[in-house]
Amino acid sequence: MNRLILACCLALTASTSGAAPAAAQGGSAAIAAAIAAPLRPAADTARDGDRKPAALLTFAEVMPGQRIGDLLPGGGYFTRLFSAVAGAKGHIYAIIPAELLVKMAKAADPVDALAAQPGYANVSVIKAPLATLAPPVPLDVVWTSQNYHDVYGFFGADAAAAMDATVYRMLRPGGLFIVVDHAALPGASATAPTTLHRIDRATVKAQVIAAGFVFAGSSNVLANPADAHDLKVFDPAIRGHTDQFVMKFRKPG
Repeated sequence: MNRLILACCLALTASTSGAAPAAAQGGSAAIAAAIAAPLRPAADTARDGDRKPAALLTFAEVMPGQRIGDLLPGGGYFTRLFSAVAGAKGHIYAIIPAELLVKMAKAADPVDALAAQPGYANVSVIKAPLATLAPPVPLDVVWTSQNYHDVYGFFGADAAAAMDATVYRMLRPGGLFIVVDHAALPGASATAPTTLHRIDRATVKAQVIAAGFVFAGSSNVLANPADAHDLKVFDPAIRGHTDQFVMKFRKPG
């Protein structure tokens, strides 16, 4: 199993000439080891088939020693993986805007518990108002998965734009912002984020670029052409199999 995961990662990070750079190979090996780590709970590993962590972390260029921000980490599925990949020389900041805690008082409970567990000494939780969120060091990667639609839908387009500006400020020059979310029909961002928990990828792309980022690519690893984009993501007919977009943005520098 480990060899299969490693082979998948290496194939995704290989250059067009067929030879992966040494740094990419190191990242791939660390990702494979993180996915296979016995410390991961069974509830996480059961979701690997749907969430495709090897491909996603490779696309995000996650590597040992990095400082990674997991923005709105939920139950900590990706936080655990980032922690294992970054290792003792890296650090993970689970970032929760205080505005969210006003509406969801227990939103931080899972990641607070995670950070207190043995084996996750490189995980810290940051809770502060969006405008003042500031990790102690510039970050290499900021990641948010299936959250953009909630910020946009329940807090407003301006709040989503403010989040993008905050991410830009937190990253080092050249750092990456990764956005994963459930796809809505084109032009549906006015209603889909609250009714279906989806968002038009074009809306996200335009907002993030407006914050100063450069679009650095996308992945179709979570795409599902069979999804008609008309069902709520929690509907049993589509849950766990929604059409999702994965986009990468780079802070210039």
